[in-house]
Amino acid sequence: MKFENLLAEAGGFGRFQVIVLSIVFVSRFTLPCHFLVQNFIAAVPPHHCDINFLDDGEFFENFTQEQRMIVSIPAEEDGSLSSCQMFSQPQFHLLHEVTNATAEPAVPCQNGWVYDTSTFASTIATEWDLICDQRKLNKVTATIFFIGVMIGAVLFGSLSDRYGRKRMMLLSYVLGMAFGLASAFSSSFVMFAILRFFTGLGITGISIISTVLSVEWVSIEHRRVVGVLDSLAWTFGSIMLACIAYLVNDWRWLIVAITSPLAVAIVSWRWLPESARWLIATGRVQNAHYYLTRCAKMNASDGFASKIKPEDLSTVVVVEKGKKTYSYLDLVRTPKMRRLALKTGLVCESVLYRFGIASTFYGISLNLAGFGLNIYLTQFIYALVEVPTKLLVYYLLERIGRRYTEAGALLLAGICLAVNVFIPKDKWIFRSIIAVLGKAGSSASFTTIFLYTSELYPTVVRQNGLGYNSFLARLGVSIAPLIMLLDEVWKPLPQIILCVIAIASGLTARCLPETMNRRLPETIEDIEQTSFLTSQREAYWLPGA
Repeated sequence: MKFENLLAEAGGFGRFQVIVLSIVFVSRFTLPCHFLVQNFIAAVPPHHCDINFLDDGEFFENFTQEQRMIVSIPAEEDGSLSSCQMFSQPQFHLLHEVTNATAEPAVPCQNGWVYDTSTFASTIATEWDLICDQRKLNKVTATIFFIGVMIGAVLFGSLSDRYGRKRMMLLSYVLGMAFGLASAFSSSFVMFAILRFFTGLGITGISIISTVLSVEWVSIEHRRVVGVLDSLAWTFGSIMLACIAYLVNDWRWLIVAITSPLAVAIVSWRWLPESARWLIATGRVQNAHYYLTRCAKMNASDGFASKIKPEDLSTVVVVEKGKKTYSYLDLVRTPKMRRLALKTGLVCESVLYRFGIASTFYGISLNLAGFGLNIYLTQFIYALVEVPTKLLVYYLLERIGRRYTEAGALLLAGICLAVNVFIPKDKWIFRSIIAVLGKAGSSASFTTIFLYTSELYPTVVRQNGLGYNSFLARLGVSIAPLIMLLDEVWKPLPQIILCVIAIASGLTARCLPETMNRRLPETIEDIEQTSFLTSQREAYWLPGA
């Protein structure tokens, strides 16, 4: 008997599964808020050197603010006033447009900066002057956060396969909330960067565990529902981030606002079930029987307890004798498992594939200011466009499968990035439309990838596999903000790099196997005993079904 048969007896998609998805939805809501909040907490408002110390009280007294700026701050080539330089002494001849007068050489700001607070009351850029020569530090905060996410993926992937999904979800909730709130009260940039690193590390567990737990509790035909609903939680969080950031324009209180929902997740955790698949695979059949019986009662599947006894569950998943814990080494111990790990992580198609999805998605999402619209409106539109995109993905996952959906989505994102390189900056409407389409493509790829990866790996190492691949994905994510810094070398260079990665990733995505309408593998032996890497539907994890 396969686990899918047990789940059919207990109810493959009923009230029990709805409760699981609802609890998971609350915690996943905070993920996009923390992942994309960099757009708001690190925003750089218009600014100029503080010139008040130049006012000697005699000449400036009757000057307008505009006149003071003209004589104190040099102009750039485009006519705008410099944000990072000033004159050490007022240049009064500039008021009279005297062309033969020799202007004094400009110097860096001597007494700090004055910031425009009409949009942002406070950001980390204004708090610690992360502008001009310190601009790179502002971008680095996003990289530091995603490095934490990258390391957290490895840790939670291993710990979840060893200690269970439910316990590690609680640990992720607590760590994410504790470090998230602590970062809001940072007294220095170094302290903030460290706490953001641990915030990223903590909340990663929510990302990789919640999808696996949901997928392991639903029937084959409802797995795409889980994948899309989990992704819609991200969309809802992105929409709410735009609204919350608009209402809370101080960076400290914004972090508090987006972290607070984890308190609800911690309270609701007690009703979250452990994965029955994982319990059976690790020999905890009594606990698995308890949760399956609970599932059957809530789904009104009468007679399950009388039909299925705890001792019957030990034959559902046959594990290696004495082998109750697994590690990342198990991903490469056996031939076919090693091939799977290489295909989804290390060889060129998958490294590029993972890096392509991650860097394309976050490269677009972390560069909202580059498309010409108000930042709050842009965030809202980018989030809203994901709704029809994910509904379309729901349809495509069943019609053309995971592999072609993923490849097509990445190609769309890459093509849109390429087109935007050639559209002039003043055509902001066209640039925004193309950028939104590109965001839709990258969003579709992300919607598919978590479900896809969860279906590829067997239960006993599923979290290890997802953690391993998420590590590689976050490597791309952590580099994405740094790619944006290459605009100093050549303005279109960041978009060109992201474009090449996305198109190459889309072309290579077809090398991964299809998982549509196939049973989830339970053990490494399931992978080794079947023609796993074949593209034929009937040869995929079906022996003994």
